[in-house]
Amino acid sequence: MALLWSRSREPDPRVAVERGSDRCLRITLTGEWRVAQGVASLGPITQELAHGDYIAGITVNAQLDGYDSSLIAFLLKLHEVCALGDIPLTLTGLPEGAQRLYTLATAVPEREGTDKKGLGFAPLTAIGKTTLRAVKEGKDWLNFLGAITVSMLRLFRGKAQFQHRDFLLFVQECGAQALPIVTIISLLIGLILAFVGAMQLKQFGAELYVANLVAIAMAREMGAVMTGIVLAGRTGAAFAAQIGAMQGNEEVDALSTLGVSPIDFLVLPRVLALVLMTPLLCLYADVMGLIGGYIVSVGILDVTGAAYVNQTMNAVKLGDFFVGLAKSLVFGIIVASAGCLQGLRAGRSAAAVGDATTKAVVTGILFIIIADGLFAVLLNLLGL
Repeated sequence: MALLWSRSREPDPRVAVERGSDRCLRITLTGEWRVAQGVASLGPITQELAHGDYIAGITVNAQLDGYDSSLIAFLLKLHEVCALGDIPLTLTGLPEGAQRLYTLATAVPEREGTDKKGLGFAPLTAIGKTTLRAVKEGKDWLNFLGAITVSMLRLFRGKAQFQHRDFLLFVQECGAQALPIVTIISLLIGLILAFVGAMQLKQFGAELYVANLVAIAMAREMGAVMTGIVLAGRTGAAFAAQIGAMQGNEEVDALSTLGVSPIDFLVLPRVLALVLMTPLLCLYADVMGLIGGYIVSVGILDVTGAAYVNQTMNAVKLGDFFVGLAKSLVFGIIVASAGCLQGLRAGRSAAAVGDATTKAVVTGILFIIIADGLFAVLLNLLGL
C-alpha cells in the first residue's frame, strides 16, 4: 500500500488518503476538527475518484484530538460523494456523539424540494446525474472486466489462487441445478412461438413452416437470450448475494490482508463456471424449444412428426447454432461479471446486500439486451 496524499505537515484538521491493494480508499482523520479552523476539503479524495480506477469502497478511520460540527459537515459531504458514485462508505473510530449525529443526519432521506441545489430545472439535473452515473458505471464495468482478464492471464501462468472444489461447485450450481427452470422456460417459448406462427401461417395453408420459425428463432436468438435472462435472475443474483455477504462479514478484507486477490479467489471460478455452462445450457434450451414446437405442430396442426423433423433439419443450419452459442458465451460473461461486481461493491449491511442483488439482476438483463442488439447489427453487417 502506498501513501498517496497527506496533510501531516499542515495545520489541523488533518486528512490522509491511502489506497489499499483491495481497491479501497482508506482515509485517516487526525488532529483538532473545529469550525474556527474551517471544514476540511474533499479535494484529495475527489482527485482519487476522478482517476477513473475502480474503487470498491471507502473506509474512514478517525483518531481525533477534538471535534465539533465541522467533522459532521465533512462526513456528510463525503457521504454525498459516495452516494453519487454508489461507493460503500464505512466509518470506524468516530466518537460516540459524532457517530450518533452522523447516523441521525443520514437516516432519513432529504425531503424533495427542500434542497436549495434542487431549485433549478429538475429534469435537466436528473438527466445530467443519470448520465454521469451511467458513464461511471460503464467505466467501472470496463475496469472490472480488465481485472478479470488480468486474473485469467495469471491463471494461465499458474499464479491465480482459488480452490478447484469451489469451481466444481459453481459448475454444478450454474449447470445441473439450472436445468429445471431452463427446461420450463425454453419449452414454453417453443410452444408460444409455434402457436403465434401457426395462427398466421394457417391462413395461407403453410402450417409446415412453423418448424422453420421455431428452429431459426430458437437457434439464433431465443435460446441464448432466455438462457441469459434466466441465469441473470438466478445465478447472477446468487453471486452478488454470496460475495456481498462475505463483504459484510469482512471476509473479502481478510483475503486481501492475507495477500490473496479477491478477483482470483472469488470472481475467477464463478466466471469460468458460467462461461463453461452457459453455451451448454443454451444448446439444451434450443432442443427444448424445438420439442415445444413439435408438440404444437403434431398435436394441433396437421403436420406429421417426420415432416416436422425433416423441415427443421432443412431450415436450420449449423451456423445458426454457432451464432446462438457465441451470444450465450458473451451473456455468460455479462451475468457473472455483473453479479460479482455488485457483490464486491456491496455495503456491510443486510439491506446493502439486497440492493446489490437487485442491481446485479437489473444490470445483467440490461446489458444482455444491449449486447443482443449489438450482435444483431454486427451479424447484419457481416451478412450472417
